[in-house]
Order: sequence, then structure tokens, then C-alpha cells
Amino acid sequence: YLDSAWQSRVETRRTAILCTPHGKKGRADAGVQQSPQGSSDGHGEAPSTSSTAGSSSVPDLPGYYFDPEKKRYFRLLPGHNNCNPLTKESIRQKEMERKRLRLLEEEEQQGKKIARLGFNASSLLQKSKLGFLNATSYCRLAQELRVSCMQRKKVQIQSSDPSALASDQFNLIMADTNSDRLFTVNDVKVGGSKYGIISLHGLKTPTFRVHMHENLYFTNRKVNAMCWASLNHLDSHVLLCLMGIAETPGCATLLPTSLFVSNHAAGDRPGMLCSFRIPGAWSCAWSLNIQANNCFSTGLSRRVLVTSVVTGHRQSFGTSSDVLTQQFAVTAPLLFNGCRSGEIFAIDLRCQNQGKGWKATCLFHDSAVTSVQILQEEQCLMASDMAGTIKLWDLRTTKCIRQYEGHVNEYAHLPLHVHEEEGIMVAVGQDCYTRIWSLHDGQLLRTIPSPYPTSKADIPSVAFSSRLGGARGAPGLLMAVRQDLYCFSYS
Repeated sequence: YLDSAWQSRVETRRTAILCTPHGKKGRADAGVQQSPQGSSDGHGEAPSTSSTAGSSSVPDLPGYYFDPEKKRYFRLLPGHNNCNPLTKESIRQKEMERKRLRLLEEEEQQGKKIARLGFNASSLLQKSKLGFLNATSYCRLAQELRVSCMQRKKVQIQSSDPSALASDQFNLIMADTNSDRLFTVNDVKVGGSKYGIISLHGLKTPTFRVHMHENLYFTNRKVNAMCWASLNHLDSHVLLCLMGIAETPGCATLLPTSLFVSNHAAGDRPGMLCSFRIPGAWSCAWSLNIQANNCFSTGLSRRVLVTSVVTGHRQSFGTSSDVLTQQFAVTAPLLFNGCRSGEIFAIDLRCQNQGKGWKATCLFHDSAVTSVQILQEEQCLMASDMAGTIKLWDLRTTKCIRQYEGHVNEYAHLPLHVHEEEGIMVAVGQDCYTRIWSLHDGQLLRTIPSPYPTSKADIPSVAFSSRLGGARGAPGLLMAVRQDLYCFSYS
């Protein structure tokens, strides 16, 4: 508790404090509430950091936190057996939840705000016709308008067995090239994963209904990575990398998508179903390059394996670090890899694994690279890392030409979603916020909060498409979190 000397110092807004022995009670003046019990006596915890006060009129006390709602100080505890310890982490979580709820409330009023500001499509078009906006500015503002107008709608998932999805939590979602199917991986409470395919043909306003195919497959192993594979036709298969468990080794499994469809015609063969024993794959990629036809790659610990599905032939390339992300180029015979060390390198597929000079390009980040995306003309590459840095690299000059600010990551393996047709890039941060940037100038267009409180176990998985539900679909974003699926549509 505080003595009279502290009262005079509060009046002059100084941050020094004198503590008296426990048991003596005193009161501060009307500007500051009574100090909490448990002040440091020299033998307890004495945190070295001080918390920011709730307002400029309230002084900072080393080792204390001022709660603006309760209008009193609380002691910051480093964390022990106290029944309700107030730590920096709990304060941070509380602030994040307050921010999330505020953004959700602002989203509900977003349409009204845009109407009041006069920021709408008709006014932009009129200004463009009158010559007040050039083509570049018009496209930029129209893009920002469309992204800001996306409203969250909950998607109804129809299934012949609704209980099959009632308790399972979405872990990963992945839309195919035509955006009429969604491959899902769900975490099962009893352990393991369940995966299946959702048809997106019914994803239209105002109903937003989708259909889950009846055939759901279960594995007691974790899915480390996955991608679409085009063996018989475009996106005919799904490639899954499964982690080993106990005496069962890890593997890469190629599943035909027809396995998940229950009403396929009689005599319709499901296609090739095979599994390759691959220990501990961090990442995978399917090749659409004609010089590596029907091949896939897996990124392992200090090794890259390129495997032919038809012949089973493998090429092995030794690396100095774990390969966390991969993508094949289409026109050039190159495989780009992002490593835990921060290195990004390309493998020339024309070179033998024993030969020299198979590293075609080398780029470097300061942290572990979690995602690489090659742009369509294959002259630029987008990469993100575990420090939250997102860079656009020019592969001709090997220089960073643009950086995208705002992404949050500390240690998670988070993907990027680049959509050149819409001119945007999407990423979900470790803080559970989905952020959308303009691909051309790096401007952050929108930050979407999660419908649920921030949690390391509830990071949303998203998929963006220019044609959600098929060729006649509208552009939009799909977000899967916990047991729910949401759609953010332009229309």
C-alpha cells in the first residue's frame, strides 16, 4: 500500500512509488485507485517490465497494469500457482479479443459506412467518365470497393449424415482449379484426420448451400501437406503427405477424386490409387511441366525427392535445410523450394541429381520460408516467412521489388494465396486475421477478423476464387474455422 509520499508524487504525475510493509493500509488521492495487495517485499516476484497505462493522465507503474474498465492497478505476475495470475499474455489476449469484437461490429455496419461516404461503383464510374479518374486509379479504387463490400455469410453444408461433421473441426481446405470442388481435411476428436470433397455448385446467393459427398475417408495420421494432382485429367487426384506414427512410416498417397463421389456410374473406374513410402515430408507439389510429366515432389529434412507416378523412378537432391514449401514452374523446367534456413532455391529438372549446377536460382529470407507462389509469367515469385515478411521477388534480377506489410507470423506454417486475375493476395496470420493486399502496389485492402476468439488451434483456412462454385460463380473468399464454413462474396 502507498504512503503519503506517493500521493504527492501522483499529483505531479511522476512514476516513482514507495511501498510500505504489508498490513498497513492507506489511500491514494482521487486520481488513482488504491494499490492492489501483494506489493513486492523483496522476496516475491518483481517483474522488470512496466505496462502502459490506460490513459495519459494515469502514470506507468513498473510491474503493474492499469485496467481502464475497472479503473485500478493490477500487479503483473510472471506466472506461478496463483489461482488467477495476471500476466502479459492474458492482457494481450484480452486486448486482441476486444479488437476482434470491435472489427466484427464495424463489419456489420460496413455497407452503411460506404453509402454515407459516397464510395460506390456508380460514383466511381461517373468520375471515370468525366475524366476525374485515370484508368489506373479507377481500377485501384474499384478493387478496394469490391473487397470492402464482401459480407460474411454462413454456408450450410448438406450431407446424408449430418452427424459426420457435427463434431469435426476444419483443419485445411483447398479449392480446385475450376473452384467447383473443395477438398477438406478435418481433425477428428478421437485423433487423426478425416477428409472428403464438398461440391460448390450450390454456393449462390441468397442460400449459400453446398453438398458434402458421402464418402469420407479417415486416417489416424496427420496430414502434413496436400495438393491437387492432374493425372487422368485436370485435378483428377489429390496428393496427401501423411506423417508416420509408431512403426508406420510416413507416406505420400495419391487418391482419385472419384473415390469420394458415391453416385459415380457403374463401371467407372476410380483411377490410379497408390502410395509411396516417404519419411517425414514437410511439403509436396505436382508438376504440370511437360519435361516432368506425371511427377510430384516432396520436401523432406535436408532432401528433395522428385518421383514419377508411372515408373516409380526417383531423383534425390540434397539440401542444407528442411524444405517447407514447393512449387513447380509450368513453362520452365524448374522446381522452387523454400527452406527452414530462409533460402529459396530452384532445381533445374534437366540436371541429374549427381550432377553440378542444378541450383538455378537462390534467394534469401531472414526466417524460415513457409510459402512460395510463382506468378503466371514466371518472372516473379511471392514468398512469405515465419517472421511475417512477404516479399515479391524478380527472378531475373533476384531482387525484392515489393514488400507487403501487416502479415503476422512467429512460427506457424502458413500459406499464401495469390490471385492475379483479381489482382489480390490473401494470407491468414497467426493472429487469426485474414488480410487481403493489392498485388500491384502492396496496399492492405482489408483485414477480416475470425468469427471465433483468437487461438493457435483455430487459425482459419481460406480459399479464394474468381468463380466460386464454377464458371458462372462470383469472386469471393471461403473461410473454414472450427465446424463452420463462411463465404465472403462480392455479390
